[in-house]
Amino acid sequence: MSLQWPPLQGPEQWLLQQDTEKWAEQFSRDGYLVVHNLIGMEEVKLYRDVYRQMVQGDIDTRLHRRELGNQDERKRPNVENICQIMWPSTYVQNLDRGPIHARAEAIARLLLGEDMAFDFDMLIYKAPQTNTCTPWHQDEGYWPDMPDKRAVSCWVALDDATVDNGCMWFVPGSHQQPIRPHRPVKEGVHVLMTDHCSEDEGRPMAIPAGSCTLHTGRTLHYTRGNTTDRERRAYIVNFRPADMVRWEREHKFDHGKKGIQTVLELDKKEAS
Repeated sequence: MSLQWPPLQGPEQWLLQQDTEKWAEQFSRDGYLVVHNLIGMEEVKLYRDVYRQMVQGDIDTRLHRRELGNQDERKRPNVENICQIMWPSTYVQNLDRGPIHARAEAIARLLLGEDMAFDFDMLIYKAPQTNTCTPWHQDEGYWPDMPDKRAVSCWVALDDATVDNGCMWFVPGSHQQPIRPHRPVKEGVHVLMTDHCSEDEGRPMAIPAGSCTLHTGRTLHYTRGNTTDRERRAYIVNFRPADMVRWEREHKFDHGKKGIQTVLELDKKEAS
């Protein structure tokens, strides 16, 4: 499948029209940032169409698709509690040439430096009435010990993200603290969590479709389960210094690009 984008404003031109004066200051202070209207509704509709085809299986993503909420029994028959699809841009030609990747990369460079480069992307889908939280964690808890841990994760809402359907929560300033202890949510499960955080510390960031949040690799974050009758679709793109992307690949850390089974097998080896 190939995606044909309509004429789009370039990321540099788009960035010049945004009120970016305090973005870097807020990101440095809080460890996260909210940017409204990253993409318009016409672009949202294009992404939703691709998303629908992947979730429904019309585009076969089984190599990179997994249940992210398997710590709980499934709330609905034959529906993942939380569906994660890694590397969606490998399945649709030109998907990574759209405004999400381009504009998020421009923001990442503004926030953390011109050497920031694309690392990986993923979809995280919470179907209606699946009510499974993504537990409190820090992304850095999953990483190898690399020399430079600057990173930006851009979480783009393709539906209005609310507290009840699973918007992002963050703990302000947690990126300036040590990583909290993490553990698997359940024995034999890849997903990590920390018991040392709760909503009492966090702040929910409800955003409309087309807007996004950005956070560092050490910022504590979490989402509630989807208890509504509406979908909650998020497209996530991640950036880190180009030298560190090369370092990761040289150390065989590719965020599951070879397939989810490879990730799970590596986890078992590291745990043994």
